[in-house]
Amino acid sequence: MAKRPILEFPDERLRTKALPVENVDADVQQLVDDMLETMYDARGIGLAATQIDVHRRVVVMDVSEDGASPLVLINPRYTPIGEEKEPLSEGCLSIPEYYAEVPRFLKVRLNALDRDGKPYELEADGLLAHCIQHEYDHLEGVLFVDYLSPLKRDRVMKKMQKRHKQNQDA
Repeated sequence: MAKRPILEFPDERLRTKALPVENVDADVQQLVDDMLETMYDARGIGLAATQIDVHRRVVVMDVSEDGASPLVLINPRYTPIGEEKEPLSEGCLSIPEYYAEVPRFLKVRLNALDRDGKPYELEADGLLAHCIQHEYDHLEGVLFVDYLSPLKRDRVMKKMQKRHKQNQDA
């Protein structure tokens, strides 16, 4: 396993739409392992391959309290169960130190492949449903700041640009 660098907003590579995984092979399984290591090291609860500059439809997440329940989503698709949405405070490993309320569907039905390429389906609510929608957006090239007003999004972009400059000067 290897920890991978995480792209940060406003990096345009985060806007790339991910391609489907044609075959779950050893390379995809290694990608999953690397993503899990990267996510846990960064203390996140979800990570899409797009965030590490791999534009394939692969997501890892773990919303458990003890960080011992990883979930692998290869070629995920979800459908809302009901129309009800609820805002929840979201953060993102690609937008460190910034959080905002984003309304998401309360319940979703997920269809995906696991690490071995076996299809599965699950119904999710709460934080897991929210996380599925957030990470799925990454695969579509969408960031949670896209749900904010243009003024708030510009503020976040300026903050991130300042952060990158400070990191380069250090």
